Amino acid sequence: MTDASRPFREEDADPDPFAQFERWFEEAAGVGTSQPEAAALATATPDGSPSVRMVLVKQTGPAGFVFYTNYQSRKGGELTANPRAALLFHWQQLGRQVRIEGPVKRTTRADSLAYAHSRPRGSQLSAAASPQSRPVPDRSWLEHRVAELDQRHAGTDVPLSDSWGGFRLAPERFEFWQHRDSRLHDRLVYTPEPGGGWTVQRLAP
Repeated sequence: MTDASRPFREEDADPDPFAQFERWFEEAAGVGTSQPEAAALATATPDGSPSVRMVLVKQTGPAGFVFYTNYQSRKGGELTANPRAALLFHWQQLGRQVRIEGPVKRTTRADSLAYAHSRPRGSQLSAAASPQSRPVPDRSWLEHRVAELDQRHAGTDVPLSDSWGGFRLAPERFEFWQHRDSRLHDRLVYTPEPGGGWTVQRLAP
């Protein structure tokens, strides 16, 4: 059943939101969703000015939701100054959204290196060449930097700058949103219980 108006009832929800997320993620991948790991990432400055952009979430589960960036980018700076974030996954073919909120911290250097060196060489070069979020003269300037780095490190791994790595979001709140006809959508929210486990509540659409 892959229609976008299926019910999402409390009795069908897994008591573990991480397991529920994996179930929905696998179903999104199974219906051919392009990049089901893509999510909108919302951050804010310490005074509350928000910003949002799309990222690829490379790890999910109880250990946290991990994405990578230049720490000197806008999102990197905002997450360093105000280490909380929200993620939104949207799987249109299933009429589903998942919202996840919580604190973030940087991944270990070892984790960042392992991921960086698993990427295609072109992606490694682009990440190393780009002063992310800062003004550059033009595209040819970026292309020249990529070519220069490729030549300099021919036959070897592209070095990983200390300014590039991952952030890990530790979920404190999940919301699973299922489209229903006539706007009477299903929304189930998971919040942690003091003694462990999660409370599940329905929200009005």
